[in-house]
Amino acid sequence: MSLLHWAVLSPFLLAILIPVLYKYLRQIHTGWFVLILPVLLFSYFSRFISLTKQGETLTERASWIPSLGIHIDFYVDGLGLLFALLITGIGSLVILYSIFYLSKEKEKLNQFYVFLLLFMGAMLGVVLSDNLIVLYSFWEFTSLSSFLLIGYWNERERSRYGAQKSLLITVFGGLSMLGGIVLLSIMGNTFSIRELIAQSGELLHHPLFTPALLLILLGAFTKSAQFPFHIWLPDAMEAPTPVSAYLHSATMVKAGIYLVARLSPVFAESGTWFWLVSMAGLITLFWGSFSAVKQTDLKGVLAFSTISQLGLIMSLLGLGAAALHYDTLGDNIYLAATVAAVFHLINHATFKGSLFMVAGIIDHETGTRDIRKLGGLMQLMPITFTVAVIGAFSMAGLPPFNGFLSKEMFLAAMVNVLELDVFNMETWGVLFPVVAWVASVFTFIYSMIVVLKPFTGKLQHLDKKPHEAPIGMLISPMILASLVLVFGIFPNLLSSTIIQPAVASIQPSLVDSAFHVHIGFWHGFTPELWMTIGIIVIGIILYKTLSKWSKVYHWVPERFSLNALYDHGLKSMERSASSIMKFLMTGSIRNYLLSIFLFFILSLGFSLYWKDAFRFETGNFAPFGIYEVVLAAIIVIGSIAILFAKSRLTSIIILGAVGYTISLFFVLLRAPDLALTQLVIETISVALFLLCFYHLPLLASRKEERIAFRLNNALISIGVGVIVTLIALSAHSNKLFDSISSYYLDNAYKEAGGKNVVNVILVDFRGLDTMFEISVLSIAALGIFAMIKLRLTGRKDKS
Repeated sequence: MSLLHWAVLSPFLLAILIPVLYKYLRQIHTGWFVLILPVLLFSYFSRFISLTKQGETLTERASWIPSLGIHIDFYVDGLGLLFALLITGIGSLVILYSIFYLSKEKEKLNQFYVFLLLFMGAMLGVVLSDNLIVLYSFWEFTSLSSFLLIGYWNERERSRYGAQKSLLITVFGGLSMLGGIVLLSIMGNTFSIRELIAQSGELLHHPLFTPALLLILLGAFTKSAQFPFHIWLPDAMEAPTPVSAYLHSATMVKAGIYLVARLSPVFAESGTWFWLVSMAGLITLFWGSFSAVKQTDLKGVLAFSTISQLGLIMSLLGLGAAALHYDTLGDNIYLAATVAAVFHLINHATFKGSLFMVAGIIDHETGTRDIRKLGGLMQLMPITFTVAVIGAFSMAGLPPFNGFLSKEMFLAAMVNVLELDVFNMETWGVLFPVVAWVASVFTFIYSMIVVLKPFTGKLQHLDKKPHEAPIGMLISPMILASLVLVFGIFPNLLSSTIIQPAVASIQPSLVDSAFHVHIGFWHGFTPELWMTIGIIVIGIILYKTLSKWSKVYHWVPERFSLNALYDHGLKSMERSASSIMKFLMTGSIRNYLLSIFLFFILSLGFSLYWKDAFRFETGNFAPFGIYEVVLAAIIVIGSIAILFAKSRLTSIIILGAVGYTISLFFVLLRAPDLALTQLVIETISVALFLLCFYHLPLLASRKEERIAFRLNNALISIGVGVIVTLIALSAHSNKLFDSISSYYLDNAYKEAGGKNVVNVILVDFRGLDTMFEISVLSIAALGIFAMIKLRLTGRKDKS
């Protein structure tokens, strides 16, 4: 494997060592050991900036399942590098923050940092994988590790609820995405993203294109909390603040954004993609910003603000797809939407990360996040207040912060959409700038709530006396706030180094050497400038009169909300599952077998009938003689005789006779090893049966019960036998491939040096299968031995 592979896998490797470090170096905060890795990884990935700036990429392969075309291919281009830098850079600051936020005496730091490292490694795998199956594997690992992080305080009911909610919704989307990946592989005969992009023109007209598009977007929307799947993110705020700052500002929720950006070259020419991505983003933007205003928990406000900002980025990626429908780059104004999406993605990570850390500081130093109980903290926490002002004003889109620039670019893209003459935008396009402007007004309001409610006004009486946070807890948010200012005043520091290569990865067919990203503050009195002025004016008015119009949030009862629908659906499924369990799980093995066999008969029988799958041909049957007929007759007669035996001893003897007769079949078919094995097993089985049944009551004592169940047993047994026979005959009559037996016969001695083909198959050709079978038997034997020892120990204790 290459150094790039080790870089991605290094968080998993360090996670293995964390419990050891935590156990033997308890006097040192475990975070100091963990911090070293993301800093090194950030430095390592920074080396690729000059590479991607020149339009070059790096690809490294490690073979995994070559027969299925699945390789661990890691691919560094502009988009992958951007996310890798965010994951490791923000990760470093979050870990530094967590060292001072989480007490080594009170918290289970070994678990926390193991979960965090697993998540970091999974995110790196997602954004750097070229193979879609590998990407999906890491994708689901992000869901699992985030579930563990959100439920870190598992003694709290709300933490467990939030963790379960996020897992159910994101895994549902992940399974849908897997379906889309399978369809893409069928369409393009590859799992490679780069190869699929190269075939994008052909894939567009494939009948599976739209189903694949819908399934992929379902995975992206659930992960990035797009409406109506956004409901998991606010409940995920039950996680420790470092988790919120990491997962919900720069990493997990951005995974869906990454997926849409990465697969835009494959799907973006479709009008379905344009409408779904842009409209889902706009609806999410509006609903998230509108809902954020009514929250009373500071982290709750930030959670819904994250939803709205994710919707903003998603809508820009959707609008950027319009650039593919114009011939010349010089006349194209829609590629700017993709530039704005990339720029705002960076900006959001900086100002939202700092704001989450501010919320954590307030909670840590005051003991509450309820903005109704907070006020006047500006005098006691001036540094925290300064960081909050920078982050909140950037989120509101005010100059000279970086959020102002990307918000202006967003509004410009919404205005430019009115000039589109594709996708019926000449009629519906007017909704885009209107919804964007209204949502931006609410964005301004909740940004003011974040900074003004806790820090201005009268100092409230709190159970814990507030004071400024220790310097260690302030370093990370101060660095992020500084980046907000630097990227706002000098935006072109990122233009050619980070933004342009990322845009080139999203729109490779449009970006060439003549394309250059340049971001400036002043573009004259443009429509987007007047929209910004209107946002500020109306936003201030609405903020001042919030108490007068906030009653609109009570118009719709809570029982009609999406959260209530989710809870009701979950409880309904639990009740249904409980009813089914009570009906099926009666404690009777006979009933369990009845249900299993009945389902077996109905499902397979219906499939054979519906698909007209039964075939019966005798042309490929091997010849058989009188010996086989006699032995088969003995087996059939013996099997039927067991049903009518009056004693268990008779039943066991007849059953043993059937087994010994089968061993004679192996002798006739020249398989002495199998015959010997069958004889040994049959002898042991008969002996064990005799030992067991010796201690059971006589059959006569249960005579009535046997008669009552005989008819059901007969019908089920006949049904299973008929279905299995039909399937066996049909399978034998439908030879889709040549038998592999000739391969074993030709290669047993040549490849494995053995003349006994059966032994060679078991030991060499199917060696792993045999090894695992032996492992299962060994585990079962150890379990039996342990139970026997425990029983003997219990008897000794009693005596």
